[in-house]
Amino acid sequence: MGLPTRLTKFLKKHKVYYQVQVHPQTFTASETAQAEHISGRKLAKVVMVNAEGRDVMVVLPSNRVVDLFKLSTALGTQDVRVESEKEFKDLFPDCEAGAMPPIGKIYGMPCYADKSLSEEKELYFNAGNHLETIEVSTADFLRVSKAVMGNYSVIAKEKAV
Repeated sequence: MGLPTRLTKFLKKHKVYYQVQVHPQTFTASETAQAEHISGRKLAKVVMVNAEGRDVMVVLPSNRVVDLFKLSTALGTQDVRVESEKEFKDLFPDCEAGAMPPIGKIYGMPCYADKSLSEEKELYFNAGNHLETIEVSTADFLRVSKAVMGNYSVIAKEKAV
């Protein structure tokens, strides 16, 4: 599929230096971090939520999960739930399902980013497909995403083996 044109145009327009990394096909953020040989703290994943009927993008490190209580407090509503891929896939027509980049501004939707992302020097994220990630400086990501920063997540519990 390749990189979405609107993503590359956006990054170029905002003078964001980026590198594209190719990896074996992955379908979860955890698999992608492993394939890229990076810490889950450096891989920004997208969780789409529905807040009072509107789509909201939440961006957090792949080693964390959305805390709906914290997020609903920040959004000022208790009507918040995680959306299924089926519900949001049409919002990202130039991306493979579930591989959208974490910049809501590109797709005209509000974006909330967990403040723990700012602890890393660089971030990686899906490049619109399941075979590539983009690496950018965290400073550039925060500058161009214009995401509302806050504490919206908790560290994911390890699965028992």
